[in-house]
Amino acid sequence: MSLPRQLHNTRLLELWPAWLLRARRGADARLLSGARWLLRHKADRRYLALLDGEGRVQPLLPRAALAPDLRCAIAETGLPAAPSGPPRPLALDGLEARLQALGLDAASYAARSGLAPVPEPDWLQLAGRDRWRRPLWLHPQAAHAWHRMQAAALADGIVLEALSGYRSHDVQLGIFARKRARGLAMEAILSVNAAPGFSEHHSGCALDIRTPGAPPAEEAFERTPAFAWLQAHAPAHGFTLSYPRGNPHGIAYEPWHWCWRPPPAMPAQGILVSAR
Repeated sequence: MSLPRQLHNTRLLELWPAWLLRARRGADARLLSGARWLLRHKADRRYLALLDGEGRVQPLLPRAALAPDLRCAIAETGLPAAPSGPPRPLALDGLEARLQALGLDAASYAARSGLAPVPEPDWLQLAGRDRWRRPLWLHPQAAHAWHRMQAAALADGIVLEALSGYRSHDVQLGIFARKRARGLAMEAILSVNAAPGFSEHHSGCALDIRTPGAPPAEEAFERTPAFAWLQAHAPAHGFTLSYPRGNPHGIAYEPWHWCWRPPPAMPAQGILVSAR
């Protein structure tokens, strides 16, 4: 049986291929050796249970440590089937209420930013590792385009590395909550981060890109040969710069943030990024 290379996504849980994880203790290694999938809570990123090749669940936390909805979600989780088509969007249930808890109104934010809500996909493709050796998850078509673009750049002597790809609503909500806890004003946060539920990273089509020798996620990237190469060649691979200077979305210039969209001649299959 081949090793799985997809992340399966639900409202509360992510199912990660168990082979991607490395145990720190012998007891954990023995548990992982018999697992095919790891169930991870999206909100706090804790690993909750293991799933073997027969669909049997091995909890990693006592039932008492789990909220009722999580206990129910784990109990209902079955062995994921291999994807038979492009990713499908998950429902946006509860997003507005969670934004309101941060002091944001989804409708008014959409109107003034010109951004549309971005649902998460129900599965993503492993596209290698990012700069910090974390699994890089992307929409399968974006993953293919990224690998082709990396190879084309390398043939021209340019090294492109991914800083990050897919990011869940929960991760984006956590970024905002931590910044608010540090005392940052909401408008200051929104100038550098799209509101949770509105980030292109939710789609699995967006990439933050770096090149060796340049600081990550800083404007200095625009002065590198890598950025010049992207400006000249990225559109041919379906990638566009999302937040140029003076963009209408109120987000600061990000020369490192590129998003894949299918070229006009290619039919879009399950692409979840939309814009107004």
